Amino acid sequence: MTTPLPPQILTPPSAQTRLGKLEFTDGVPTPQTAQLVYDNLDFQRGVEAFLSGIPGASLVAMRTGLRKLGPDNGTIALFETLMDSKSLFLTANTESVYYFGWLDLKNGPVVVEGPPNVLGVVDDFWFRYVADYGNAGPDKGKGGKYLVVPPDYKGPVPDEGYHIVKSLTYGNWLVGRGFLQNGSPRPAVDSIKAHLRVYPYAQKDNPPPTHFVNASGMVMNTVHANDVTFYDEVNQIIQEEPAGAYGPDMTGIFRSIGIEKGKPFAPDDRMKKILIDAVAVGNATARAIDFANRDKAAPIYPDRHWNTPFIGGSYQWLNDGARNFDARTMFFYAATVDTPAMAVAMPGIGSQYASSNLDNNGKPFDGSKNYVLHVPPNVPVKDFWSIVLYDTQTRSMLQTDQQFPSASSQKDLKKNADGSYDVYFGPKPPAGHESNWVQTIPGKSWFTIFRLYGPLAPWFDKSWKLEDIKELAGS
Repeated sequence: MTTPLPPQILTPPSAQTRLGKLEFTDGVPTPQTAQLVYDNLDFQRGVEAFLSGIPGASLVAMRTGLRKLGPDNGTIALFETLMDSKSLFLTANTESVYYFGWLDLKNGPVVVEGPPNVLGVVDDFWFRYVADYGNAGPDKGKGGKYLVVPPDYKGPVPDEGYHIVKSLTYGNWLVGRGFLQNGSPRPAVDSIKAHLRVYPYAQKDNPPPTHFVNASGMVMNTVHANDVTFYDEVNQIIQEEPAGAYGPDMTGIFRSIGIEKGKPFAPDDRMKKILIDAVAVGNATARAIDFANRDKAAPIYPDRHWNTPFIGGSYQWLNDGARNFDARTMFFYAATVDTPAMAVAMPGIGSQYASSNLDNNGKPFDGSKNYVLHVPPNVPVKDFWSIVLYDTQTRSMLQTDQQFPSASSQKDLKKNADGSYDVYFGPKPPAGHESNWVQTIPGKSWFTIFRLYGPLAPWFDKSWKLEDIKELAGS
């Protein structure tokens, strides 16, 4: 006589699921069921490879754009007259004097001589934080030498004269932001050109000159793919970097769909069809996370439509030891640069961000309609504030007839009598408010980011609140 078995541990002969009917012979999947669930497993891992691969693919696209300007370890794209909408960069702004470069550590450490008074960051090829330099770094804005060391380096490093930082990958993105002075980028540009140097450590005794390319107004794409070629972008990193550089779990996810170091990525017809489906669902998922986020911690205010890009206040999207994967996706699908200085509350230092995808009625922005943002008086900033409009497709600056799709307290904005501002968005400027108008395009949606530079305590304690963007009557 057999012992009765608990029913919850048994597999029934069939189960109706979202995949269809699954059938078993005494718990053994039929060949048809096995194939069905394997196709689904490959699909799931393809979606996960997309969502978790976004940070790396984003930097593959960034590197591709930068390499068109010159070789690694010494070419710097410098936006001498600021960045405008001709360049496709994820949610860049129109107020920073940006510069970008690519560091390749395969042949050994690379020296970065950082200029003074910049916010500079080094991120690795998977977009993980490596180091700050400049105002938030150990040189405290005075400028200094940094030695960026590769993951497997066994050679000597200097005892003094350098800040030593080690990366987990050979490929690294160098980014920095200078600041306008009296509305002009020229002082920052001159300082960056005078002080920024990037060169291999092996050439420290006779360093080659750093080559600056003025990238302002340049047509340039640095946005990752949203079709099946996305997996080819990820494959570049897997082939170039040390095995397991993204950790064993994610390395396993990539390997499960055929992306493995030392082997060609060549999916067969079945797998390619699955990956085409997976990238479409992955892209849709990333867009839902960005434009219709369901995390209750995303809104900055419970009654308004402004979100934080750093849910939980962590640049690693960690909370009590658990990573918030959706929060990480939300950031990297729409943004770049990972540093604690952007996430941690530091009154008077760095910058803070608020993004909005919806108007006061909870509807997406319509480029054919007219809107207004009322910015209350006494904006809590030590330096300045700005608002920039972005294309929902590219997540880059909205391309219009205006060179800069933005408004800023550094510009000639008309102020209300009480010190507040009204900023208008629409296809045509409202009469009498031309200086406070940002153009939109009929038939194209948009979203926006409000930035505070040198944010002060009232921003963090929410005693000063940003109002929703309102649709104007009759628009």
